[in-house]
Amino acid sequence: MTQVGITRVDRGRAHPPANPEYFQGTVHMQELYQPDRDGEESELIAVFFEIGARTRPHTHDSTQVLQVLSGRCVVVTETERRIVEAGEFAVVSRGIWHWHGATVEGPMCHISIKLPGRTHWDAPLRDWEAG
Repeated sequence: MTQVGITRVDRGRAHPPANPEYFQGTVHMQELYQPDRDGEESELIAVFFEIGARTRPHTHDSTQVLQVLSGRCVVVTETERRIVEAGEFAVVSRGIWHWHGATVEGPMCHISIKLPGRTHWDAPLRDWEAG
């Protein structure tokens, strides 16, 4: 049994999301690490956003870390709109209403590092449509 898993972020291995209703625009995902059992470990997913694509507003039961690999990522909360550059991390605390995605200038890829806990996609939209 292998004790160290090695993988590479590869757009060619990404697929459309299982729940496309959680996104606006074209998004593809590559699972880098999925826990065997729900709620025990962190999950790692490379998410490829085409120009202007983004998540719907949501919250998490635990902290979410976004590591931007390429492009520029916009992260919006109720009180902030931040641009995260390639090589930077965004840390969104648990329970914070937010959405994130590519800017209108270009595509973006980030790794979502989500600690154990549910994602709540039923968060209110608020002024999300204004982008």
